[in-house]
Amino acid sequence: MELRKTNPWPGLFREARKSAFHLEVRDTYAVPSESEPLRRFLDGEPRSDTPDKSWKVWSSLVGDATGRGVVVSRIRVVTVPLSDYQRWLSTETQENIDVGEAIRYLSRHLVSAGQVPADDFWLFDDSTVAFNLVDQAGKPAGAAVTTDPSIAAYCWQVKQHLWAMATPFDEYFDSAATDPR
Repeated sequence: MELRKTNPWPGLFREARKSAFHLEVRDTYAVPSESEPLRRFLDGEPRSDTPDKSWKVWSSLVGDATGRGVVVSRIRVVTVPLSDYQRWLSTETQENIDVGEAIRYLSRHLVSAGQVPADDFWLFDDSTVAFNLVDQAGKPAGAAVTTDPSIAAYCWQVKQHLWAMATPFDEYFDSAATDPR
C-alpha cells in the first residue's frame, strides 16, 4: 500500500480509463473548503452564487474524466435521520450529478453492518483502490493506494452489492427511503 499525503485525486482520475467509484460511509466530514457553505446552510443563509475554488477544481476533474468516457459514480451510506452535514450535502449533490457523476444513497438501517466497510474508498478501473484517509479532526489526510488484486476484488464486490441496493439521488429524496420506520 502506498501512502499519498498530498492531494492524490488528480493523478488517480487522470490515470482512470473506464471507471471511478466512490463509497462514502461517514455521516460527517471535515473538509475545510466545505466549512463556510455548511455554516451558511445551518444558519439558514442563502448559498453563495460564486463556486469556491475547490468546487471548480473538482468539477473540472470529473468533467475531464467523464469527457474521456470514464464513468464516475458514488454511493453514500447514510444514517437516518440525516446528520446536519448530510442534509447540507443533499442540497449540493445535484451539482455533482450535473458534471457527470451518478450518485446513489443507501440508508444504513437497510443494510447489515457487515455489508458496509468501515472506511471510504475510491475504486478506479476496478483495479486500483484509494482509501480516503482523515486525521483525528476528520480532515482529509491523503489516501492509501493499492493495486492488490484481492483488495480490489473485495471493493468491486462491495460496489456491485451496494449499488444494487442503493437508490438514485432524486428518487431517494422523493421517496420514503429516508424514513427508518
